[in-house]
Amino acid sequence: MDSANGQSMTDRAVPRIGVGVIIVRDGRVLVGLRRSATHGDATWQFPGGHLEFLESIEVCAEREALEETGLVVHARSRGPYTNDVFAENQRHYVTLFVVAEAPDGEPERCEPELCLEWRWCGWNEIPEPLFLPIAHLRELGYRPPGV
Repeated sequence: MDSANGQSMTDRAVPRIGVGVIIVRDGRVLVGLRRSATHGDATWQFPGGHLEFLESIEVCAEREALEETGLVVHARSRGPYTNDVFAENQRHYVTLFVVAEAPDGEPERCEPELCLEWRWCGWNEIPEPLFLPIAHLRELGYRPPGV
């Protein structure tokens, strides 16, 4: 185990699968200010997390959104993916995006140690700095339907 970042060499050699949830409501998307000891601290992100063994991408998106925001979301469609290498922390993720809707309720900070605030933003008004997967989405020219 590497005491500097809590990962073994084997862990670093295997990319992980992340799922980002692009929740769309009234032409805006939900973003949160990330808190992380491992990577992407103080960047703006979508709700999301790790895909668990045997879990579908859509179920993961719905679960993560509920755990992090308290919102019941409905996955509408799969979005693009990004290849994200966090060089400073020697982490590699493939991030799969899901476009979802949350017709009711307002987001809560259900995991305050991981997110300082949630905010609805227009696609071009997401604050910076961006979490690397969102920056990569922008580089791809992606724009979710409905925003």
